[in-house]
Amino acid sequence: MVIPLRTKSNIRFDNKKGVWKYGKSTGARSAKKMKGAQMLLRTMHMLDFIQEMIRERKSSTLREMYYISEAWEKAKFAAQDESNLLAEDLEIVTGCMREDFKLRPEEDGARVIGNITITEVDRKGKKKTINCRDDVGDSGYSIPYNVEKEKIEFKKFDADFAIAIETGGMFDRLVENGFDESARSVLIHLKGQPARSTRRFVKRLNEETGMPVVIFTDGDPWSFRIYASIAYGAIKTAHISEYLATPSAEYVGITATDILNYKLPTDTLTDRDVAALKAELTDPRFKDHFWKSEIETMLKIDKKAEQQALAKYGLDYVTNTYLPEKLTELSLLK
Repeated sequence: MVIPLRTKSNIRFDNKKGVWKYGKSTGARSAKKMKGAQMLLRTMHMLDFIQEMIRERKSSTLREMYYISEAWEKAKFAAQDESNLLAEDLEIVTGCMREDFKLRPEEDGARVIGNITITEVDRKGKKKTINCRDDVGDSGYSIPYNVEKEKIEFKKFDADFAIAIETGGMFDRLVENGFDESARSVLIHLKGQPARSTRRFVKRLNEETGMPVVIFTDGDPWSFRIYASIAYGAIKTAHISEYLATPSAEYVGITATDILNYKLPTDTLTDRDVAALKAELTDPRFKDHFWKSEIETMLKIDKKAEQQALAKYGLDYVTNTYLPEKLTELSLLK
């Protein structure tokens, strides 16, 4: 079984496509050694289980997949990380997605509110039409783990752009303030580091409707990486970056310059924050002048800030002032 090496030296940033990809170095799993034979046996067991789920039209979580292996005797996994990595190996080898294998994560997808109409196939195989503003409550439409065309389709929309929001508190603020209507936008709650289904949904929305996507996060190194994972992909999912990434996505989140210009309440950077920012200075996803300048400024002022720090100026400030100013700069609002 030949697969790309999962080493840092074998992961490169494809400047042409703007995403992370594996290089050409590969490794082989062989039954000539006990460890290799055990991994191949696990692979056969997992493939057999996947085939059974597809045949019976069932699915399992990655956690259930781990516990299923308890019945495999010598082939059982020692930890869930092992079963998760094998599922990713099968994606690489087959060119299919784990959603095709009927394997789903524990976490669910994000929430969506906006004037976009979709059709979703329910568990009985029937198509249901849902408007993500008029047919949902305050919590919005919940993105399923499988967002491929056989599951959901975008039928029509009346919005100018989509804004993906890191925190639930800020998503709820924009919903309560009616920002989806006043700014003709689709609001998407990322729930922190977004699930694969969320990133795939954002990519499909962008490509199939032509709707621009902007990312609104906290102002810290970890939130910068949330933006980068949506726009360019992540090292962990380098084998499917082209499937998940939205390279045209733009950043409207809190920056170091915002902290100074808007005089926002802040927290001091931790040692981990500083180390992460310094690492981002050499990360090809943050190579342009904007990011280098913002990261260096954040290191200089030694401060970070949350989205909700904007509430210093009142509950309407983010929707009446901050976002309109940012979005006007991007020509998304007039």
